[in-house]
Amino acid sequence: MRRQIEGSRAVAETVALCRPEVICAYPISPQTHIIEALGAIVKSGQLSPCEFINVESEFAAMSVSIGASATGARAYTATASQGLLFMIEAVYNAAGLGLPIVMTLANRAIGAPINIWNDHSDAMAARDAGWIQLFAETNQEAADLHIQAFRLAEDLSLPVMVCMDGFILTHAVESVDMPEQMDVDAFLPPYEPRQLLDPNDPVSIGAMVGPEAFEEVRYLSYLRQLDALERIPVLAAEFAASFGRASGGLLHGYRTEDAETIVVALGSVLGTIKDAADALRATGQRVGVLGITSFRPFPHDAVRDALSGARRVVVVEKAFSVGFGGVLSTDVAMATHDADLSLRTVIAGLGGRAITQRSIESMLADAIDGRLEALTFLDLDQGIIERERARMAGTKRSGPTAENVLRDLGTVASRIG
Repeated sequence: MRRQIEGSRAVAETVALCRPEVICAYPISPQTHIIEALGAIVKSGQLSPCEFINVESEFAAMSVSIGASATGARAYTATASQGLLFMIEAVYNAAGLGLPIVMTLANRAIGAPINIWNDHSDAMAARDAGWIQLFAETNQEAADLHIQAFRLAEDLSLPVMVCMDGFILTHAVESVDMPEQMDVDAFLPPYEPRQLLDPNDPVSIGAMVGPEAFEEVRYLSYLRQLDALERIPVLAAEFAASFGRASGGLLHGYRTEDAETIVVALGSVLGTIKDAADALRATGQRVGVLGITSFRPFPHDAVRDALSGARRVVVVEKAFSVGFGGVLSTDVAMATHDADLSLRTVIAGLGGRAITQRSIESMLADAIDGRLEALTFLDLDQGIIERERARMAGTKRSGPTAENVLRDLGTVASRIG
C-alpha cells in the first residue's frame, strides 16, 4: 500500500515485517527515529516474539547482535557515524564469524570537527570490515533493500549493512509503496542458522587462528563476498517478480546506452545527477548516470561493462581518503584500468553541503570541455582555504583550524585580544 511516510518510519515498519527476534538499540542521530519506531512496534505487540534490548553503547549494540545471531536469532540494529566507529571491533568480529546480522547505517559525517549531517565517511571507514554494503538511492529502495538484506545475509551467512543518507532520506517524507506481511513472509523464510550455539551440542565460535590457517579463513570470507555478487542480482529479480517493482541489484544505469560521459555515484545524490543529465541531454550532450547499489562486494565486471562505451567517467563521491583522493573512484579505476577513457574524481557534499543541479551541470560542462582536474572538490571556497593557510604560515600559534574558519565566516565570536 502506498503511503506518505518518513524514511526512518518506512524502514522501521519494513524491518518489523522481516520478523527480527532481537533488536539492539542505542540512539544516535540520524538513525534514532528507526529504533524509536521499532521500540514502539515491539511494545505494542505488533512484532512478537521479539526482544527489544536497550544497551549502553554502540559497541554493546553490535556485541548483543553477535550473541543473538550466534544463538540462532534473527538480529537487527542501526547506527551512524561515530557510533559505527565505536562498534568497529565488533563489526569486524560479526563478519569474521559469518553472522547474518542486518544493520541500517544512516550515513553521517565523521568528526572532528563535529558534524551531524550527511556524507559517506562512516561507510567508507568500514568498507573493508567484511560486511556487504548496499546503498539506497530513495526511501522506497531503502525499505526494499532491508527485505533483500535479511534474505541475502541468511543465504550466505554474512552481515549486511544497508546504507541510507542521513536526514536526506531518513527524515524525508515521501511516497513509499509499503510491503504487506504475507508478501514479506513469502520472500523471506524463517531463519535457519548455518552455525548455532547449543548447550546440547557444544562448539566453539571465534577460536584463535594462527598463521597456519588465518590466510585461508580470510580467503574464504573473500569467496563468500564473490558469492554475493552472484546472489544479489538473483534476489533482486525474485523481489521484482514478487513485489512488482525493480529494486536493488548490483547497479543501475540511467541513459547510459549511448552516453559519452557517465557519472558514477552512490546514494541519494543520484536523483540530482539524473536531473543534471537530463538538462545536458536537452542541449545535445550525451550524458548518463550509473548508480552503484552494491559497494561491497564491488561489482568490477558489471561496472566495466556499464562504462565500456563511455569516453569519460566522472565519479561523484561524498567521502575521500585524506592524503590520497577518491575511494569509490579507486574502485572504478580498477574496474576500468584497461579501458580507453578519461576518469575524473569529484568530492562533493561533505558534512551535508548541498549538491545543486547547477553545480553538477557546471562541473560536467568542464569535464566535457576537458577542463576538469583529476581531483576536484565541488564548490570549494578557495578564499577560506587561502586565509587559513596564510594564518598557519604566519604564526606557530595559529590556533585550531575549524574554529578559525568559523571566525572568518562570522559564525562564532572573534578571539579576544
